[in-house]
Amino acid sequence: MELFLVLKEDEIMDKTKSPIAVFDSGVGGISVLREMVKIMPHEDFLYYGDSKNAPYGTKTKEQVKDLTVAHVQEFLNMGCKAVAIACNTATSAAVASLRQMYPDLPLVGIEPALKPAVQYKKEAKVLVMATPMTIREGKFQHLLDKYGQDATVYQLPCPGLMEFVESGHYKSKEVYDFLDQLLYDYKDNQIDAAVLGCTHYPFVRKQIQKVLGDQVKIFDGAEGTARELKRRIEAAGLANTDTSYEGHVTFHNSAPTPEKMRLCQALLAYEE
Repeated sequence: MELFLVLKEDEIMDKTKSPIAVFDSGVGGISVLREMVKIMPHEDFLYYGDSKNAPYGTKTKEQVKDLTVAHVQEFLNMGCKAVAIACNTATSAAVASLRQMYPDLPLVGIEPALKPAVQYKKEAKVLVMATPMTIREGKFQHLLDKYGQDATVYQLPCPGLMEFVESGHYKSKEVYDFLDQLLYDYKDNQIDAAVLGCTHYPFVRKQIQKVLGDQVKIFDGAEGTARELKRRIEAAGLANTDTSYEGHVTFHNSAPTPEKMRLCQALLAYEE
């Protein structure tokens, strides 16, 4: 991974002015970054997408853990003051280890928003859409044991879905046809709520809603993750309190083609 970030001397001295690193296996974590920019407008963000090694969801846990730990170490070497793992798969594989390695670092991961989905309606029928690894790993199964007792939870691995976003084809007819087939067994009022368990999926929320129907409530964990990171940064005394400062976002990617960098900007500006 090659990242370049130049900090001014006064920024090195004052950690409150250091950037926040946001990491994903590709461009999907921009759905989380968008929420962070909204609630922390005076902070600078460094977004890193590891598109060269995507998708993470079909790799082994050790492969994903090694990649994630290496990226976080690089962010810290660059002087970042906090880290958000904006990837459900990387969170499952590496966040517990990272918290042991860096106990004083404001660090958050993301997990499927199962709790609000099962609490949405009594005896709700909830569909969880996620990568194969997110569904099979212990972190999600722990969530299921904790919150899934009062609901019927369907687990749907979605290999291939994130690639539509990663390739920039998230508005295409092909993604709708893919979802129409993927969600065929869950249409026609069979579920009450759907959980988007991958940060790429909010960018195809419209198509998911269209396939499942307007009666289905859709949940994702982006806003909750953003608020938790804000809380941790403030608790550590690292928030930028200069309200006259307008924060900015810097994008880096392991496959930095012009098309990929334009896609990052387009997703940051995306409106549902």
